[in-house]
Amino acid sequence: MDRTSGYKYGSQRLGERRDAGAEWRRKVPLAAHAEWKVSADRADPVEVLIEQGKNRIAELLPVRHGRMKADAFAFMRGAAAVMAADLASGLSTGLRVQACGDCHLGNFGGYASPEGTPLFDVNDFDETLPAPFEWDVKRLAASLAVAGRVAKLPGRECRRLAHAATESYRRHLAELALLSPLHAWSSRIDLVAAMAEVDSDKVRKKIERRRAAVLAGAANHFGLVERKNGDWKIKDRPPLVRHLSHHELHAHKAFVSYAETLQEDRRVLLRRYHRRDVAFKTVGVGSVGTFCAIGLFVADDGSPLLLQVKEAQESVLAPFAGASDYANHGERVVVGQRMMQAATDIFLGWTQNRVDGRFFYVRRLKDSRLANLGALLREVLPYYAKLCGRTLARAHARAGDAVALSGYMGDDSEFDKAIAEFALAYADQTERDWRALLDAIKAGRISAEEQHAS
Repeated sequence: MDRTSGYKYGSQRLGERRDAGAEWRRKVPLAAHAEWKVSADRADPVEVLIEQGKNRIAELLPVRHGRMKADAFAFMRGAAAVMAADLASGLSTGLRVQACGDCHLGNFGGYASPEGTPLFDVNDFDETLPAPFEWDVKRLAASLAVAGRVAKLPGRECRRLAHAATESYRRHLAELALLSPLHAWSSRIDLVAAMAEVDSDKVRKKIERRRAAVLAGAANHFGLVERKNGDWKIKDRPPLVRHLSHHELHAHKAFVSYAETLQEDRRVLLRRYHRRDVAFKTVGVGSVGTFCAIGLFVADDGSPLLLQVKEAQESVLAPFAGASDYANHGERVVVGQRMMQAATDIFLGWTQNRVDGRFFYVRRLKDSRLANLGALLREVLPYYAKLCGRTLARAHARAGDAVALSGYMGDDSEFDKAIAEFALAYADQTERDWRALLDAIKAGRISAEEQHAS
């Protein structure tokens, strides 16, 4: 039995696997995915955030709430735990994949493969866990509907965004189901080729300017590295990057422990760099309050390397989809990323043991600006919706049974329509929850500090 998807692969014929997917359609009809009803025992969304904050760094919680206050989409980015409970409250299929777990559109983006090829992929795996495939699809579709409303698009356009992402997901998964396992596993989404498909010169130019800025920032080490009097340091960029002495020892310990989990050849490469400095980093909306630091490593020739060590807590899906097979949540995140992502960072690894009671994983420092593209540029959203749907299909084809999933969704648009209907209904719910947050801040129930997201 495959531990991730729940399907036996060895002797099953393709037709049997497709029939297994179609059988689930009788248990959970496609039209059932359109439903969103508030259960009588639904938890107060603000209380969910308060409870989640008990396991985070208290001094950073006002930053988190301040970012979530900005608009309904910002709220949704930080409310993965709220939506996980909501998704689990309805009908779910038994078609499990290695799910992203926090599959909003801001968690997709561009990055360079180890060979330097610009790729587009799912780009955040803090909540990854085996779960019903439709939970990722619904969160993506709902995030597009919410982003469309924030961008002041009419209701029909918001519906169209959710429908386009789901249709793209369904169609691309059907294509991948026809490929050999090796070809489906090896498929990638080339960022440059994807940009060429945009039918608007204006949009293409905006995307290219954003991509160029990201590449320039990476080449310049994001402006975070300086050398004074022969001493290499990370520049303070308060409030996002700053030296906090009471956290630095834990960061140093995490980097030491992490090296043991790398492949031998990558440990050899890492040994050519020497750790010179660490600084605390305030991360994106959903992760604010978790421990995150940047490590500056410098080779003998003076070339810098920036690595990010990030705390990994239990996935928000775990109470509903089941506990991870990995007791170490850093390992859980790394395994999920390697499962879903077409090409992973060569420095991706985890700390073998707890550091200050926390689990961590490590990766190269990345720039989030390209990942935020869809949320920031109104005219990009229709294109971005299709691209994200296609990208999620590629990730799920690696992490689950594409044949069974395609068999379940079928060849017509019934699944697309149902998910789009859910997305609009859940966008309404997200706006209500966001207003509840604003009321809680106004009443002094929780504190919020005005900040800009990284």
